[in-house]
Amino acid sequence: MTVPAPDLATDLASERAHLAASRTALRRMREHAEALFSTGQDVAGDAYAAETLGRTLSRRVAELADDPSTPLFFGRLEFADGDHHIGRRHVTDPVGEPMVLDWRAPLSRSFYRASVRDPQGVAVRRRFGFNGGELTSFEDEHLDRGEELGRASRILTAEIERPRVGPMRDIVATIQPEQDELVRADLADSICVQGAPGTGKTAVGLHRAAYLLYLHRERLRRSGVLVIGPNRAFLSYISAVLPALGEVEVAQATVEDLVTSATYRPGAGGQSGAPPLPVRGADDPATATLKHDARMAEVLRRALTGQLREPVEPIVVSDGSFRWRISTEALRRVIEEARGEGLPYGTGRERVRARVVSLLQRQAEARRAESPGDAWLRRMDRSKPVTEFLDRCWPAVTPEGLVHRLLADPQELAVAAAGLLTEAEQALLTWPRPPRTAKAARWSAADAVLLDEAAGLLERVPSFGHVVVDEAQDLSPMQCRAVARRSEHGSITLLGDLAQGTAPWAATDWRESLRHLGKPDAAVVPLTIGFRVPAAVVAFANRLLPALAVDVPPAESLRSDGALDIRTVEDLAGAAVAEVRAALTYDGSVAVIAADAAVDALRTALAAAGFATATPDEVETTARVTVVPATLAKGLEYDHVIVVEPAAIVAAEPRGLHRLYVVLTRAVSRLGVLHTEPLPAPLG
Repeated sequence: MTVPAPDLATDLASERAHLAASRTALRRMREHAEALFSTGQDVAGDAYAAETLGRTLSRRVAELADDPSTPLFFGRLEFADGDHHIGRRHVTDPVGEPMVLDWRAPLSRSFYRASVRDPQGVAVRRRFGFNGGELTSFEDEHLDRGEELGRASRILTAEIERPRVGPMRDIVATIQPEQDELVRADLADSICVQGAPGTGKTAVGLHRAAYLLYLHRERLRRSGVLVIGPNRAFLSYISAVLPALGEVEVAQATVEDLVTSATYRPGAGGQSGAPPLPVRGADDPATATLKHDARMAEVLRRALTGQLREPVEPIVVSDGSFRWRISTEALRRVIEEARGEGLPYGTGRERVRARVVSLLQRQAEARRAESPGDAWLRRMDRSKPVTEFLDRCWPAVTPEGLVHRLLADPQELAVAAAGLLTEAEQALLTWPRPPRTAKAARWSAADAVLLDEAAGLLERVPSFGHVVVDEAQDLSPMQCRAVARRSEHGSITLLGDLAQGTAPWAATDWRESLRHLGKPDAAVVPLTIGFRVPAAVVAFANRLLPALAVDVPPAESLRSDGALDIRTVEDLAGAAVAEVRAALTYDGSVAVIAADAAVDALRTALAAAGFATATPDEVETTARVTVVPATLAKGLEYDHVIVVEPAAIVAAEPRGLHRLYVVLTRAVSRLGVLHTEPLPAPLG
C-alpha cells in the first residue's frame, strides 16, 4: 500500500530509523575521507605521491557528498537469507557491513529485473515514497506470492511524474527493465538508442556512464569518459545527474568544443601548445553543408598526400673527414615503406627522418668500427642535407596551412577534389578573396571541422574509454569523424531521435552515422514507450511524423494525465503572459518557447508583467519561468510548456517542421499552444 496504515507504522518507523542511521554512516565516511585528505601530505613518500594521493582523496570526499533533499535509498529487496536497501551509493556501517547497496552493484540488478515470472530469489520488493528527502511511505510487491505491480505502482508513477524545477535529475529509482538492459551493457559494446521523446534516452546514456565507471573504475579514470551534448544549455541541464550519483570526473563538451577547444584538439595538452581556435567567420548554408560532407575527408587526405614527393637525387652528409652518401633508390624505399605503414602524416615524417639517420649510422659504424654517440645522432638528425631532403619529399604541414592552401588555391583544390566534387561545389569552397596567410584567415565553424580532420591526419588524438553522444541525429558526417577520432579505442553510447533532426545535414539512417563514427556493427535499439510526456501531447506531436521523412516508430506514452490546450489569440505577448500566470498556480517549471526572433519581445512583456525569467543555460536560478529560443529547446524538459506561434518556428529554418516536433515534445505535464497564424498543415 502506498499510504501507511496504522498497522504499518512500525515498519515505516523502522525504515526512517535506517535512513537516519545511513545518513550518519555516510557522514562518518566523508569525515574519514576528509581526515585522510588533511593528513595525506604527511604520509606520502614524495611530492608526486602526495599530489596523486591528494587528488584521489579530494575526489573521494566529493563523491561522498550528501544531499539531504535526496533520499539515500529508494528500494529494498528481501531474500530468504536477508534484505538489502538499494540506493544511489554504497554506505557501510563502522565495521564495514553494507547499509545501502549501490544501485550498480550486481545484486541491485534484481531491483530492476525481478518479476513474478523470474523473481531472481526476491521474495519482496519494496519501493519508498519521499518528500524533500523525508521518507513518507512504502509499497511492497510480494513476488513470492505472485504479486507484481509493475507500472501500476503508484510510488513509481508519482516519482516519474513529480514536477521538476531546475536541472535534470537521475532516474535510479525508476529505471525500467528495457532501460536497465541498456544501462548495464558491456564496456566493449557500442550501442545506438533511437529514442522517441520522453523515453529517457538521455538518462539511459548518463546512467550507463555511471555504471561503467563503477564497474571499470581505474581503467576509465585513466582513459576518461566524455559526454557530448548539442549546446551549452543542454550540458547545463544535465550537469547535476552524474555528480548526484557520485561521479564527479566526467568531461562534458559540445561537438564544437571538440574541434575548437585546446582541451580536445589534436596537438593540445602540452603536445604543441595548440591555442583555442578562434571562430570569426561565417559560411552561407550551402557552403557550410558542403564542408560537413564526408567527401571532404578524402579531399583533405588527397591534399595532404599530394605534399609528398619522390627523391630525385642522393643526399651526401659531411662528417669531419668522412662523407656519408645515401642513394636515391634507398631514399625512395624509405619513403615507400613509411607511406605503406598508414601512419599519421607527422609520425611518418619523423619515421622517415629516423630511418635516414639510421642509414647514416650504419655507414659510420662500418667505417669506424664503433657506434656513434647520442650527440652524433642529434647532429645528423639536424644536418642540412637531411633537413632539406625531408622538407622536399615529406614537408612539415600544419592543419591551418593545409586547409588554407586548399580553400585559397582553386588549382590545388581541383586536383584534390577531382572526381569527388563538381566544379560548382569547388567554387563554393574557394575563398573569393583568400587571406594572404593561414594566420590571417577568419575561420568559420564549418572550417573548424575541416581543420580537425586535417589535424587528425597529421597526428593521433587521445581516445576516451567511453563517449556518450546525445542528440546525435544532428551530427554531420565530418562531426561524426571528429567524435570517432576521440573514441577510436573506446566504446560509444549514441543517443538521438531521427525525427528531431534539425541541422541541414541531419541523419536519416543511424547505420550511416555509425559508419562515420567507426562503429558500424553497433546495435540500434529503439525506445518507443514514453514515461514523461503525456499521451495527449505525444499524439498531437505525432501528427507531424508523416511530414518529417524519417523512418521511426511513433512514440507512445503510458501517461493518461496532462493537458493540451490549443488557442487562437489576437495578442501573442498578452496571451503568453496570461498563460504563464495560470501555469504558475501549478507546481513545477514553466517554459515559453518561441522562434528565436520573438524571444526578446516575450521576455520584455513578461518582465513588464512582473515575472522574473531565466535563460536555458542558467542552472542556478530562482526563476520558475524560462524563455527558450526554439533552437535551444532540444533535450530540455519543463512541466508546463507554452509554445508561441508554431508557424513562425516552422518558417524560421529549412527543417522547421522537425524543430516544431522538438518544441512540442518538451512538456511533461501541460502544453499550451498560442497562435495567430494558422497552424502548420500537418497539425490541422
